[in-house]
Amino acid sequence: MLIAKDIRVSLGKSPVLHGISAEARPGEVTVIVGPNGSGKTTLLRALTGDVGFSGQVSLNGRDCARLRAWELAAVRGVLPQASALAFPFTVAEVVRLGLTAAPHAGRADLVPRALAAVDMAGFAPRLYQELSGGQQARVQLARVLVQVWEPVVDGVPRWLFLDEPVASLDIAHQLGVVRLMRDFAGRGGGVVTVLHDLNLTAMAADRVWLMDQGHMTGQGPMADVLTDAALERAYGCPLRVGRLPPSGCWFSLPQAAGAA
Repeated sequence: MLIAKDIRVSLGKSPVLHGISAEARPGEVTVIVGPNGSGKTTLLRALTGDVGFSGQVSLNGRDCARLRAWELAAVRGVLPQASALAFPFTVAEVVRLGLTAAPHAGRADLVPRALAAVDMAGFAPRLYQELSGGQQARVQLARVLVQVWEPVVDGVPRWLFLDEPVASLDIAHQLGVVRLMRDFAGRGGGVVTVLHDLNLTAMAADRVWLMDQGHMTGQGPMADVLTDAALERAYGCPLRVGRLPPSGCWFSLPQAAGAA
């Protein structure tokens, strides 16, 4: 399990996160949602140790502050919101960077398998800088996937931390990323991700953390957290939740709020 206790972050003298405590479970996809500037990315970066914070983060029962970099790399893969490369690399070389931090560093077969998983089969010899923004994003996701290819190793779950992994993707590839997250969790791994699209969140999430102005205003199952009132408070505009018959599939459309 991932357990965060009293996470506080300040940038200069300005507090950004105000005592966040939350839990995420292996076998589930946990989605962090909220308006721009609510602290979603800062929270994810605190959980992965990429920003200074006070409080405690434990992963699989171990205090992350006491783990060495290689121990963390063996159990989690982190996809930041943006990744820049200053030198020319092929696609295969970029994905192979994930293997350098993985316990299965010798598994060269994982590079083409990870590329196929993100619909980039055949792109291995291409230069990364020649790709579109969406293609580069999928290559970076493949890099993270090879690092934690098996969701459970020796009974210990592994984790994906993904910051807006669908931001630059078309709808088909957004759905593909949702399937990847669901599959990883379905095989016993844990996923914590930031998403903006509430309807994709409904497809992906077992658990939702709702952020607003540096506070976590709700956490739990989707239907319990993302209510009409909670969404309107967080986003500052009318939003209405609906259900599609006969499945009861959750959705929220601004058009529905305008028609209310």
